[in-house]
Amino acid sequence: MNTPAVPATATPDHRRVWQLAWPIMLSNLSIPLMGAVDTAILGHLPSPQYLGAVAIGASILSLLFWSFGFLRMGTTSLTARLTGAGDDSGCRLVLAQSAILALLLAALIVATGPWLIPLALKLMNPSAEVAALAQSYGQIRLFSAPASLMNFALIGWFIGRQDTRRPLAILVTVNGLNIALDALLILGLGLNSDGAAWASVLAEYGGLALGLVLLRGMLKGMEGRLDRPQLRHWHRYRGLLQVNRHLFVRTLCLLLVFAFFAAQGARLGDSVLAANAILLQFLMLTSYALDGFAHAAEALAGRAIGARQLDQFIAATRLTSVWALIFAGLIALVFTLGAPWLPGLFTELDAVLALVREYYVWVCLLPLIGVWGYQLDGIFLGSGHTGAMQYTVLASALGVFLPAWWALQPWGNQGLWLAFVLFNGARGLLLGAVFWHLTRTGRWIQGRTFIAK
Repeated sequence: MNTPAVPATATPDHRRVWQLAWPIMLSNLSIPLMGAVDTAILGHLPSPQYLGAVAIGASILSLLFWSFGFLRMGTTSLTARLTGAGDDSGCRLVLAQSAILALLLAALIVATGPWLIPLALKLMNPSAEVAALAQSYGQIRLFSAPASLMNFALIGWFIGRQDTRRPLAILVTVNGLNIALDALLILGLGLNSDGAAWASVLAEYGGLALGLVLLRGMLKGMEGRLDRPQLRHWHRYRGLLQVNRHLFVRTLCLLLVFAFFAAQGARLGDSVLAANAILLQFLMLTSYALDGFAHAAEALAGRAIGARQLDQFIAATRLTSVWALIFAGLIALVFTLGAPWLPGLFTELDAVLALVREYYVWVCLLPLIGVWGYQLDGIFLGSGHTGAMQYTVLASALGVFLPAWWALQPWGNQGLWLAFVLFNGARGLLLGAVFWHLTRTGRWIQGRTFIAK
C-alpha cells in the first residue's frame, strides 16, 4: 500500500491531484454512508425518538471529539511542509507528539464527558424521552475517545506524507465495521440508539488497530530517526501547538454552529429534529466528497510551501479548485434530479418525510455555495496560514449566521436553514478575499518558517 514518491520539485498535474483525491473521496464517502445507515435503520424504527436521540447525542460527541480535530489538520499541515523541506526526522517527531497529545486529550474528554453531556442536553432542551436516550448514547460513545483522537493523528500524518491510501484503508474499515455492527446491535439485538453507540465505539478501535499496523510498515521505509528526548520537553511541542491554536478556535466555532443548528431544530419538535438529521446527511455527503480535493490541496500546497516553490503552490491551488467546482456542480445536479426518491431512502415516517421534502431545496443549493469554504480551507491549512481560517469562521458565525437566525425566526425551520446557507457562503467569500490579498501581495511564502524547534 505504497503511494508513489514525488520529488519536491515536481509540478502538480491532474494525475497527481487524482492520485491524492480519489482515496480520500472514497474513504470520506464511507463516513456519511455510515451516518446514512444509522439514520436509515433508526428511521425505520417505530418511533422518531431513537433517530432524534442519535442526532442530538452524535452532535454533542462531535462537538467534544472534533473540538480536537485540529490534531488531524495540524499534523497534516506540519508534516506536509516538513516533507517538502526533506526533514524525515521532523516528520517522525510530529507523529509522536501528535499521538501523545491525542491520548492526553482523550483522557480529558473521558474525565469531563459525564458532566458535559447532561449540560449540553439541558441547553438543547429536547423532549424528556429523547434526552434520556441521547444521554445514554453519549455516555457509551465516550469510550471511543482514545481511538478517535489517535485516528485523527494517524490520518493527518499519512495525508501530510502524500499518502491517502492508508487513510482510505482505516476509514473504510471503521465505517464498514460500524455498518455491520449497526445491523447486528440495532436490528439483531434490539439495542436501538445504544446499539448505534456501541457500534461506533468498536469500529473506532478496529480502525486504530489497522492504522498502527500500516504505520509500522511505512516507518520502516523512511529515512531519519525519532529524537526521543525531545518528547519529554514541553517546549518542543511549540510548533504543533502554535499551528493548532487557530485550528482549535476555528473547529470549535464550526461545531458550535452545527450544535446550535441542531438545538434550534430540537426546539421545533421531534419531527423537525429528525427531518433536519436526515437533511444533514446530504450535507455530509457533499462535504466529504469535496474534501477529497481539499485534502489534496493540503498535501500539495503544504509540500510546495515547504520547498519554497510558489509556482507549484499556485498550480496546486488552481488544479484542485477546478476539480472541486466540477464535482460541486455534479453533486447539486444529482440531488436535484433525485428529489422525488432520495428522501424516501431514509425514513418511512410520513410526518418526517413530508418535512424533509419541504426543506429539501437547501441541500440542492449547499454544494454550490459551500464548495468555496471547503476548498479554501484546504489551501490555507496546507500553506500554514491558519489564522485566516480562524478569523473568517468567527466573522461568518458572529456576523452572519447568528444575526440572520435571529432575524429569520418567524420563518421557523426555513429561516434556520437560510441562516445556515448564508453562513457557508460567507466563509467562502471571506477566505476568497484573504486569498486574493495574499496572492496580490506575494505573502504566501514570505517570512514563513516550517520547522519549529
